Amino acid sequence: MYKFDPHVIKLGISGCLMGQKVRFDGGHKRSDFCTEQLAKFVEFVPVCPEIAIGLGTPRPSIRLIGGEGQVIAQTAKGVDVTDALRDYGRNMAAKFEGLSGYVLCAKSPSCGMERVRVYHESGKGNAKEGVGIYAAEIMKALPLLPCEEDGRLNDPVLRENFVTRVYALHDWQCLLHRGLTPSRLIAFHSRYKYLLMAHHRDSYQELGRLVADLSENPEEKAEHYIHGLMSALSKRASRKGHTNVLQHLQGYFKRQLTSRQRQELARTIHQYREGILPLLAPITLLRHYLEEHPNDYLRQQVYLDPHPEALRLRYGI
Repeated sequence: MYKFDPHVIKLGISGCLMGQKVRFDGGHKRSDFCTEQLAKFVEFVPVCPEIAIGLGTPRPSIRLIGGEGQVIAQTAKGVDVTDALRDYGRNMAAKFEGLSGYVLCAKSPSCGMERVRVYHESGKGNAKEGVGIYAAEIMKALPLLPCEEDGRLNDPVLRENFVTRVYALHDWQCLLHRGLTPSRLIAFHSRYKYLLMAHHRDSYQELGRLVADLSENPEEKAEHYIHGLMSALSKRASRKGHTNVLQHLQGYFKRQLTSRQRQELARTIHQYREGILPLLAPITLLRHYLEEHPNDYLRQQVYLDPHPEALRLRYGI
């Protein structure tokens, strides 16, 4: 059982992405981002379901075979390993409640999150429309868990989005660990307002209404809240969304800044909106002004620091 630890962010990961030689050909698919950068801030739990169900390495490769409305996982020697992978996924999901995210191996018939190649049972043709058998069970059992594939993490926007969701879920898990109360839920939402606004304005408004009245069924509403939050954060924040938030934050300083400083901030936000500067530029300027002109409400906003700056995730978006 991988219990939750408020002091450690734990992520599941396909063993091959950690450099373990567990692939069917005896090789690996080591992820530099995970092993060299993200590993400094999280604790990885490596899993290879194919090894776990006893296939060994090297081993006959597995394919997803589709037909008559169902998909099975079958080895090159014709052995059906579908039930074994499903059972292992269900068993592991029951132990993974302490995880805050999962990095899966792309294209894998066991671990692929999407677009896994499915071969027609007739032997004619294939389509990239499947989900790895093990991965499907993990995602079904743990719908809040941020999941991403190694290949997609090469995209700076998807990478930043995934890590943002990981830290948000861990933050929520810390809240539950301390004990959920209406006041703590309201405080949590207050910290996430601008991050929500950047990702999905409708959710920002909807979740605000949800926490406005917690006099009845607060636990049920909290469950709706976290599902709404994680769903909203899974949507990519556009330049338009970020610009809207930056302009809201800019408004807090209109009386404290000089005319030159206001113009500088407005220009920096405009250059970000036009794609000339990365998001880090206006964020850094806002942080600077926040140091000069402290504001407790802004200081608590997750939007300004959703993840460790050392990861450099806002340099390329």
